[in-house]
Amino acid sequence: MATDFSSTAFAAQGSPPAPSSAAFPRRLLEQLEEWVGHGLCWVCVDPPNGLCRSKDQPPLDYQALAPRLVQVARRGQVQAVVNQAPLLVLALPVPREMTSGAVWVGLDCYRIGPLRTPQLDRLHPWVLDVDDFATWAQQQPITAPRTAQHLLQMALRCLKQQAQLDQIGTEVDQLCEQLCHTYEEISLLYRLTNNLALNRSEQELAATAVQWVGQILPAQGLAIFMPQRMARSPTSGGLWTYGPFPLSSQEVETLLEYLGLGFQHAPCVLNHPQEQFPQWPFPEVHELIVVPVYESERFFGWMIAVNHLYGGEFGSAEVDLLQSISTILGIHHSNTLYYHEQGELLTGIVRSLSSAIDAKDPYTRGHSDRVARVAVRLARQLGCDARTVDTIYLAGLLHDVGKIGIDDRILRKPGRLTPEEFEHIKQHTIIGYEILRGIKQLCHVLPVVLHHHEAWDGSGYPHGLAGECIPYLARVVAVADAFDAMGSDRPYRKGMSDEKLDAVIRQGAGKQWDPKVVEAFFACRNEIRRVVKLSPEEDPIQLRIWPSY
Repeated sequence: MATDFSSTAFAAQGSPPAPSSAAFPRRLLEQLEEWVGHGLCWVCVDPPNGLCRSKDQPPLDYQALAPRLVQVARRGQVQAVVNQAPLLVLALPVPREMTSGAVWVGLDCYRIGPLRTPQLDRLHPWVLDVDDFATWAQQQPITAPRTAQHLLQMALRCLKQQAQLDQIGTEVDQLCEQLCHTYEEISLLYRLTNNLALNRSEQELAATAVQWVGQILPAQGLAIFMPQRMARSPTSGGLWTYGPFPLSSQEVETLLEYLGLGFQHAPCVLNHPQEQFPQWPFPEVHELIVVPVYESERFFGWMIAVNHLYGGEFGSAEVDLLQSISTILGIHHSNTLYYHEQGELLTGIVRSLSSAIDAKDPYTRGHSDRVARVAVRLARQLGCDARTVDTIYLAGLLHDVGKIGIDDRILRKPGRLTPEEFEHIKQHTIIGYEILRGIKQLCHVLPVVLHHHEAWDGSGYPHGLAGECIPYLARVVAVADAFDAMGSDRPYRKGMSDEKLDAVIRQGAGKQWDPKVVEAFFACRNEIRRVVKLSPEEDPIQLRIWPSY
């Protein structure tokens, strides 16, 4: 760490240059000064080129103090750099991670004794002008050194906690932005497929394309061939034909092998191939175009046109048309693959976010997943359609997302909460709503996130809704949430027995929970008992909502 403090770096007179925003956490330090109750003097000790003095502080000889400030920065603790009555100067190091690598130290001065000439004279090494200092000190109350040091230590702790909260907020914003961006990508891909006016099914798309091209291309027969070995799924490959196409799937494979086409990306055009290949094994094929269907490095199959309809030859016009259609097919197939990959990624992100929530409290690990799977059983018992079931599963995974913003000490407290702590933890519904409300693709889960702690009789939170004013899916998740919470072990209590839990839920019908949801709960109670004992791998639920919203 540099210790060469030039006189220009810490000029005694005039206004020093303002610290750069990249190295000076101005907002956090202003918050710290608000906690202390007055302005501080901020000095950059590495590199030694910044000074931000407050009118609340006396003029000190910062050049003389520089070596001591360097030591304070190294130790990272509040420390007295001058402790000589009537002056106490405390130095407060700013955590390096808050200042983009620069090292800042705050100075706070206190009067700790009477103003007598002998004591003032001994301050010459640290004070630039003793008379100015005396004028400042006359306006200050006498403060106990331990009180002053304790105040700054508490302020530093608050500063670090605030910095951590800001970091968490930034990470949450980044995660939400990433989630939103992924949703937008998937939606864009879906719209592109729709704009092609072709069916999403690969098989139906191929059949539609071959029919359309066959009606305008001057060929007797047309085919799209996608080998099974290259198919994305066992049902994706096949041969789709239009008109009198003379070759079977196996014969097409033989033709491609004979021509040595492989996975090349250039079209192949043959007019009168029997003249070029005396041993031509396909006498029924007189003219031929083979165009690969691919996108980037992904290869899907071929489009094949045989026998010119009017006895002529295939030329560049027919090749260009087939290449345009094959490009559409290739993009569609590639987008389908990419779409499924992104869907799996987005599903993984949601589940990872759910796991991150549960990880804040090791005693409730797996809670969100169990609530989601129990809620799915309740929704099915209530006769919800597939789209609603998918929505309630996603809502169950994210219903406690607001706990990201809850103090870990309260969240993990191994005992009953105080009224103040309970009021704090109740904020998780609102925090979760605020986290997700900017993502339009998640708007359908917001009512559950916000209202899953409302009670049927109006005694719940955050808005005290009652009866059917509570969103329907929130009422379903509320029962699933309560079931898992009461049945799970905690460090301060064991989970309820099945008999006691059933009694509590039955008694809460019409008070805490929707009677119809409670009725559905008992109708599928045995299935729910089985579900909560399974792992997510043993009871997988495939999200299908990404194309629907």
